Amino acid sequence: MEQSKGGFNSNFGFLMACLGSAVGLGNLWSFPYKLGVGGGFAFLLIYVILCVFVGYPLVLSEIAVGRKSKKAAIEAYEEIHHSFKFNGVLQTIVPFFLLSFYCTFGGYISKYLVASVAGFSGNATINTVDPGAYFEQNLLSNGGSALIWTVAFLVVTVAIVLGGVSGGIEKFCKIAMPALFVMLLVIVVRSCTLPGGGEGLAFLFKPHFDGMNTAKGFFDTLSLAGGQMFFSLSLASACLIAYGSYLGSNENLEKDSVFIVIGDSLVAILAGMAIMPAVFSFGIEPGAGPGLLFISMTTVFQSMGFAGRVFQFMFWLLIFFAALSSSIGMMEGGISAILDSQIKKGKSPSRFKVTMIMALIGLVGNAMTTLDCLGASDTMAWFHILGQPDVLDVWDAVAEGILMPLTGLIMAILLGWFAPHYIDDEVLKGSNFKSKGLYNVCIKWIGPLFMAMIVYGQLTSFWG
Repeated sequence: MEQSKGGFNSNFGFLMACLGSAVGLGNLWSFPYKLGVGGGFAFLLIYVILCVFVGYPLVLSEIAVGRKSKKAAIEAYEEIHHSFKFNGVLQTIVPFFLLSFYCTFGGYISKYLVASVAGFSGNATINTVDPGAYFEQNLLSNGGSALIWTVAFLVVTVAIVLGGVSGGIEKFCKIAMPALFVMLLVIVVRSCTLPGGGEGLAFLFKPHFDGMNTAKGFFDTLSLAGGQMFFSLSLASACLIAYGSYLGSNENLEKDSVFIVIGDSLVAILAGMAIMPAVFSFGIEPGAGPGLLFISMTTVFQSMGFAGRVFQFMFWLLIFFAALSSSIGMMEGGISAILDSQIKKGKSPSRFKVTMIMALIGLVGNAMTTLDCLGASDTMAWFHILGQPDVLDVWDAVAEGILMPLTGLIMAILLGWFAPHYIDDEVLKGSNFKSKGLYNVCIKWIGPLFMAMIVYGQLTSFWG
C-alpha cells in the first residue's frame, strides 16, 4: 500500500473487520433497549427503511471514497472537494467521543465474562444475587473497581490495534465474527423458548404503532432509530473510510456494502430476539435503559440451573467479541487519519505512537464515564454539561446526537450535489454498479431528507 499503513490480506478479512466494527454494542446493548423505548415493531420498521435508503448508500460511499483516495477521512474529503475537508475532521473526532464511553461498557462486559467463568463453581455471586443488585453493587456503586475492568478492556483493544491491519485487526475479526454469529443463534433459540417469550416476539414483529400517532412521536421514533442506525453501522465515524482505504482495488464494493448492511441488521434483530423474549418472560421493563442487557440476561441464566451457566458464559463471550471488534474499529478510524497527517508531512508513520495517543485519550474519557457510574455517582457531576444527566449522555449527545447524522447529511449533499458520480469509477472496478439508479436517488434526494429529519429529531430528543 502506498501509504505504508498496511492493508487487508483478503476480502473476507475486510468484510469481517467492517462487520466487526458495525456489529458491536450498538447491536447487542444499544439496539435492544432503544427498541424497547421506541415501541418495538414501529422502531424496527423505521430502522429497516433507514438501512435501505440511508445506510446502504452511505456505507457504499464511505468504502468507495476510502478506497479511491487510499486515505482516511480528512484527506479523503479534501480530495473530493477542498471546501469539505472540515467534514472529514468532524468525522474523525467522532471515534474519540464514542471510544470515551465504549470501553466503559467493554469493562462491564469483561467483568460479567470473568464472573460467568467463576459461575461454573455453582455458588458464585452472579448465580445467586438479584441481577439488578449485582449490577448496582459491582459497577454502579463501585467506580474504582469498574475502572480497573475498563482499563483492562482498553489494553486488549490497544494490543490488537498495535498488531496492524492484517496482523491484528483482520486476524481477530476473521475468528471472532463467525463465532459471534453462531453463539448468538444459540442464545436466540434458548430465549425464544422461554415461557411467555412469545410476547417478546410479538412486541418485535406484530404490527403496532404505539407512540407514533403524533408528529412528536414520529420524530422521536425516527431520531431514535436513525441515531441507532448511524451508531450500529459505524457511519460517519471515519472507520469505514479508513477500512476502505486498506481494501484491494478489484473487490466488489456493491456486494460488500450489501453484506455489511444486511449482516449488521440481522445481528441487531437477532439481538432483539435474544433479549426481548427474556424481558417479557420475566416481567422486565423493555425500555429499562443501558442496564437492560446486564439485568435481563442474568435473570434468564439464573433460572436455567447448570445449563444457564453454560449459556451465560457463551453470551458474555459473544458480547465481549462484539464490543472488542467495534472498539478496534473506532480506534483505527482516528489512528488512520493521524498516520495520513504524518505521511503528508513527509514523516515515517508510527502506528505505536499514534495508538498510544488514542489510548491516552480513551483512558481519560472512559475514566470520566466509569467514575460517573451512569450518573449514579457525584464524582463527575460537574461534567453533566449540555443539559445531559450523565457523562455517557454528554459523549453520546455530541457523537450520535449531532456529529454522526449531521456529517452523514453533509456527505450526502457533497456526493449528491457538489461531486455527483464521484464514486462511479471506483465502484465499477469490481461490479457493474447495478444499484446505481437507487444509489443516485438516495444520495441526492431520499437520504438527505431522512437525515435532515434525523438531525432535527436528535436535537429535539437530546435538548427538546
